[in-house]
Amino acid sequence: MNHGSAADRVVQDLRGLVAAAGPGDRLPSVRQLTARHQASPVTVAEAIRHLVAEGLIEARSGRGTFVATPPDERRVPDLSWQTVTLGPRRPGEEHMQALLALPPAGAIPLSGGYLDADLQPAAALGAALTRAARQPASWQRGPAEGRADLRAWFAREAGAGLRADDMVICPGGQAALSTALRALTAPGDTLLVESPTYLGALAAAQAAGLRVVPVPADADGVRPDHLAAAFARTGARLFYCQPLHANPHGATLAGHRRTRVAEALREAGAFLIEDDYARDLTIDGEPPPPLAADDADGHVVYLRSLTKSAAPGLRVAAIGARGPAGARLRAARLLDDFFVAGPLQQATLELVTAPAWARHRRALRTALRTRREALLSALRRHLPDVVGQPVPRGGLHLWVRLPEGTDDVALAAAAAAEGVVVFPGRPWYAAEPPAPHLRLTYAAAPPDLMDEAVRRLARALRKGTAP
Repeated sequence: MNHGSAADRVVQDLRGLVAAAGPGDRLPSVRQLTARHQASPVTVAEAIRHLVAEGLIEARSGRGTFVATPPDERRVPDLSWQTVTLGPRRPGEEHMQALLALPPAGAIPLSGGYLDADLQPAAALGAALTRAARQPASWQRGPAEGRADLRAWFAREAGAGLRADDMVICPGGQAALSTALRALTAPGDTLLVESPTYLGALAAAQAAGLRVVPVPADADGVRPDHLAAAFARTGARLFYCQPLHANPHGATLAGHRRTRVAEALREAGAFLIEDDYARDLTIDGEPPPPLAADDADGHVVYLRSLTKSAAPGLRVAAIGARGPAGARLRAARLLDDFFVAGPLQQATLELVTAPAWARHRRALRTALRTRREALLSALRRHLPDVVGQPVPRGGLHLWVRLPEGTDDVALAAAAAAEGVVVFPGRPWYAAEPPAPHLRLTYAAAPPDLMDEAVRRLARALRKGTAP
């Protein structure tokens, strides 16, 4: 601070008062200091701000200025009582926090659930949102279930089984999933899931107080025989499934199993939550229609999010069901946040109905294929023992089996120390994992970094298995 003579006199006076007083003692008011030093209130206020910045005094709004308490003398808050009041922490929360954590500077991300910034249609999104924000009508309250035209688009994407009136717009797929679990179950009920399954589904189920029972899946998706047996044994009335490019293992439900899964649902009088997160992420061939398209009697609850295929900030999804189940979903959404922001809905509709969306999907398919092949080539070069599993035809991830005896959680920590972020397989299982795995994401880093990323991972694996 470059003080004038008046300001310097005030500063030196206050320093002397602070030295002679004790922590918390009141100091002269601005009016008193103004009169004492024949200085203007602005000069006095400037001197006080300088000493506040140094930590010598505290300015308390409406009360005056006081001698600050030195940091080493300040009382350390005792927050230990909160653990008694809150009780035990919900399981799974730490895994979700780790999954969503941003990679540290310099690390190569082979983990994450979103597209790399270079793959996102940021320009089209920005332009659509700018136009939506300038329209006053978009800021008004719309239908609680969401814009009719946006709901109609999601209904068309689901096939012929659902109408616009069956859908409700949600702020992202995770919110839609939490709504469905709360609307269709009660605490203590059983939820069947594929094994392994989406980590967010396990966390949401545990938060809802549900008992989670895994059903084995293989390269053709969930096993219908085990699904029917699980319904019969547990009395469950709800099954969560990702039939297309399932996260984390990448399998798509085979055609010959679709009918048998539908039969198991009918016989059990149960619902299936179809999480169709990867509809826009198919790399090879064309994706089969959603299960909801062939659902005649309302067993399928359809969930579709745009966040994975567009950008993390586009928190727009839809969930739909027919009959009383749909009515309960729409009512449950009201309890959370009333409705999704109008400008975001309008921008989303403009994005997905414009030619730019089709171009984005074509470019995304090509880019994901390039990145998937770059990761596979790097694995064949540096870790050939983990490449023998089926290659997914879409999605964002490879599910790689590690050598027997490998601690996948410890390996993920060792890889982070080497500068590559991966995610262990263990948290994706609702029960004991049959073997150690890693989920490796090829959408979060450019292809020219894949070789170095796998080189670092191989180095971490060698260190962990060295005698």
